[in-house]
Amino acid sequence: MDIISQSLQAMLEQFLLFLPKLIVAVMVFFIGLYFSGGAARGVKRMAASRRLDPELSLLLERLARWTVIILSSVVALQQVNFDVTGFVAGLGIIGFALGFALQDVSKNFVAGILLLLQRPFDIGNVIEVSGYLGTVTEIDIRATGIRTLDGVPVLIPNGDVYVAAIKNFSRTKRRRLEVAVGVAYDSDLELVACTIVKALSGIAGVVADDPAPQVVFGEFGKSSIDLKAYFWIDLDKIDYSDAQDQAIKTIKTAFEQAGIEIPFPTHTLLMPQGSPRA
Repeated sequence: MDIISQSLQAMLEQFLLFLPKLIVAVMVFFIGLYFSGGAARGVKRMAASRRLDPELSLLLERLARWTVIILSSVVALQQVNFDVTGFVAGLGIIGFALGFALQDVSKNFVAGILLLLQRPFDIGNVIEVSGYLGTVTEIDIRATGIRTLDGVPVLIPNGDVYVAAIKNFSRTKRRRLEVAVGVAYDSDLELVACTIVKALSGIAGVVADDPAPQVVFGEFGKSSIDLKAYFWIDLDKIDYSDAQDQAIKTIKTAFEQAGIEIPFPTHTLLMPQGSPRA
């Protein structure tokens, strides 16, 4: 009985020595739990002030919350002499193994966060990336959705989007177009240039000056003198495809009125003398 009573007394003494540490550990954990909510709310307000994407805002809130919870848990475990070093090392090994196994998923996840932070494009923008041209329909953590000009939905992994060159056609107010055309060899080239410039300047939405439409003669073709007309458009006033369509129609009408010929390709056939004719 003496041995049992001594053991119970020793256990009671150890428990009384351990109890303050346990109370401190519990208090640290619950204080961390309380501050985790404040950290999440602070991140939410910051995201709202910067107008971040709702999905990114939610992700940052959860990261802030769990970061505070994990740190407070580590500190709480240290109060009760728990071997935190081995625990953290084990978590690191597990994290490394998972990261290696899910490296593509991790790459897309990180790239998605960076895209949502840097915002090289927004939903509704017309972009060209990874060989696809279309309107952005969604931006999430894994992939970016684009609806191509022919109506096909495409999901591009964020890892591919982040490392690729991105053309954002919606981030500019002006855009330059070009129209290629050929005129007959006997044409008055000065008249041709003046006719094109005047025709393009009359289209609503085409920038008439600064810079004005320009005509550059490129080469002597097989049946025509080839040129390109360059002009800028105001995207707030005219759509790209509409401007291209109107430019070709307007130039053709102006050529007809000025008597400027757009020649067909022609071939000269030399028949040997005395050869039978069909």
